[in-house]
Amino acid sequence: MPSPSFPDLVRQIRQRKLAPVYILHGEEGFFIDELYKEFENVIPEGERDFNLYTFYAPEVKAGAIIDACRRYPMMADRQLVLVKEAQAARADEINKLHDYVATANPSTVLVVMFRGERAKGRDLLAAARKYDAVIFESKKPTGRNVDSLITNIVRGKGLNIEPKGLAMLCDYLGTDVSKIYNEINKLSMVLGPGAMVTPESIERNIGVSKDYNDFELIDAIAGRDMAKAFRILAYFRSNPKNCPAVRTCSNLFSYFASLLTAQFTRDKSPSSLKAALGLKWDIQLNRYTMGMRNYNAYQTIEIISALRVFDANVKGIGSRQDEYDLLHGLLYKILTARGDISF
Repeated sequence: MPSPSFPDLVRQIRQRKLAPVYILHGEEGFFIDELYKEFENVIPEGERDFNLYTFYAPEVKAGAIIDACRRYPMMADRQLVLVKEAQAARADEINKLHDYVATANPSTVLVVMFRGERAKGRDLLAAARKYDAVIFESKKPTGRNVDSLITNIVRGKGLNIEPKGLAMLCDYLGTDVSKIYNEINKLSMVLGPGAMVTPESIERNIGVSKDYNDFELIDAIAGRDMAKAFRILAYFRSNPKNCPAVRTCSNLFSYFASLLTAQFTRDKSPSSLKAALGLKWDIQLNRYTMGMRNYNAYQTIEIISALRVFDANVKGIGSRQDEYDLLHGLLYKILTARGDISF
């Protein structure tokens, strides 16, 4: 059985289209925490005392979990057995659940959760695959796929989003899944179903300036617009809570690493560049085509080196300067880069 996406799995749980066994695992704990809440809601509150069992894997033997699964629900169609913190249990102990998976009780839903780690127990996983248990891997998003994640969440809330608004959210929220969900929930409650998420609505409701943000800073740098870049930096300095220098550095590094990929892509057609960079819209590509006009590969390599030094300095390694003074120096180095590198 193919692994479902997070939205698909939530939809299946809410529609009560449930499998007898679920294995939830992976590095991103947020999705597993949310699925735990969804599964818990399968059992009505008035039935939870006798149809909901929650075990902490490090504190219980596999036999006790299996005994609970073999019971039948009381005055209901199903019971739920939740096994938390399986990543902290002994692999040989959790592996013993494989015998149950092969002959699972159809009136029990067993959910085994490995939060923050990949599942362990070779026999358990083999049985899960053989007998059509649902295996969900909770992966941390990357800079290349965070736009798809945000788009899916926005659409799941019944909203639409403009490309520039999406770029602003990607730059501001990064890959912090909990923050992404919380901020989009905020937008959905304020805007209502069917609304368009625009830079203006993001500015009003999330607190990101539509004119002074990492997205606009990168555009200014791509165009080598020094005056605009330093105006944005001045805003960042006066709004440190919303504009941390470390986040700006991360977004700049992502941009220049992708710019270097674009510079070494043989086919420079828009479709080829978008495929190489994992982009969907022309507005995303514009900053790279502009960057390729204003920076050569040697300059980009010099800038990436400067970003690495800045990252160390802003964390207190080799410098005790104010982070915005450091960022000022970094922007000057970027905007005046000559491509002086040595190998």
